[in-house]
Amino acid sequence: MTTARSVEEHAGIVARMLEPLSDEPSVETVPLADALGRVTAGEVRSEVDLPLFRNSQMDGYAVRAADIHSVPVALEVSGDIPAGHTSPVTLIAGTALRIMTGAPVPTGADAIVPVEDTELVLGRDDDLEGAVVEIRRSRSAGEYVRERGSDVRRGEVLVPEGTRLAPRHLAALAAAGVETVHVRARLHVAVLTTGSELVTSGSPAHGQVFDANGIALASLVEEAGAVVSLRASSDDDPGAFARILDDAIRSSDLVITSGGISKGAYEVVREVLLPRGADVTSVAMQPGGPQATAVIDGVPVVAFPGNPVSTQVSFAVFLRGPLRAAAGLPPLPPQRATLTEAVRSVPGRRQFLRGRLDEGGGVAPVAGPSSHLVAAMAKADVLIDVPVEAEALDAGSAVTVWTL
Repeated sequence: MTTARSVEEHAGIVARMLEPLSDEPSVETVPLADALGRVTAGEVRSEVDLPLFRNSQMDGYAVRAADIHSVPVALEVSGDIPAGHTSPVTLIAGTALRIMTGAPVPTGADAIVPVEDTELVLGRDDDLEGAVVEIRRSRSAGEYVRERGSDVRRGEVLVPEGTRLAPRHLAALAAAGVETVHVRARLHVAVLTTGSELVTSGSPAHGQVFDANGIALASLVEEAGAVVSLRASSDDDPGAFARILDDAIRSSDLVITSGGISKGAYEVVREVLLPRGADVTSVAMQPGGPQATAVIDGVPVVAFPGNPVSTQVSFAVFLRGPLRAAAGLPPLPPQRATLTEAVRSVPGRRQFLRGRLDEGGGVAPVAGPSSHLVAAMAKADVLIDVPVEAEALDAGSAVTVWTL
């Protein structure tokens, strides 16, 4: 009887298969509008000072601090500076200029008095000609003035290398006038599901089920920083699966399959992969015991079992880490938690129970261990890692949990 492979050994095999995909990542240049979620291939430095010019932090009045040292004081309003004003303006000593937020601070002004601290008396025809503003609160030099370069100086790093670009990063880049950004090229991953029982829409006939694994794996791939190059489903005809597999290998850096690798009949993935040098094995884990790997025409193929929970658990245990590494994303290390109720496990199998964390660091199983409980999987937020040697763990036991 063949001994089942350990989780650690199989994870090592998968990681080594995928190492070439992250050794020398390719770089591509994308428009800033398409860069959300991409990982920077180098640090991005600002080519400008931010702010680009001295500007007002408030709606109010640009003044010389020396002119409002004693308040209240009335100053003639010598003009208006709206946001977007492009002509240089100079403040005349002893006067004020009305100014809007973001407008350039005039030469000669060194403070802004917020409109809330003033009262405007308009001149004739209710316009600014002849208007006077009463300043009720003094301000020191520099107050409410945004100095040029006070946010970032030209040449300083805006976004470090290896950053997964979020909306806040894109905003900073856009403010600095960046139009394109160099990012790591994403791996192209094919997702193939198998089984004559699978349907993707409509009303399943008796004996048929909806394909949950296709959307699950595609979403997991994208969440790990890759892009789905092909998503397809095959029935249990070896010829049909072989044709889809060949298409996937031609168009992808990695192929993931689900289903068809057990030891029974109609195991189409096993039947097609074995003659092409695949390693079809059993791993000492539950769920997810049947596993297979191959390298075909230089393209890694990772085959998971077909039960929906087995597929998702297998991805979390074996593929998420290597894919994130290839994408330049940080790892998601396991955490420690405390069981809030006792659990039992299968002797000789490392069990990954679905669980839910509470705010106090406790974790409880969600439903049972069966690999078909896909709705229960949706209620979980972690996998509870029960060691291979443990047949039972009491409430209060410390356990390792993997984030889902």
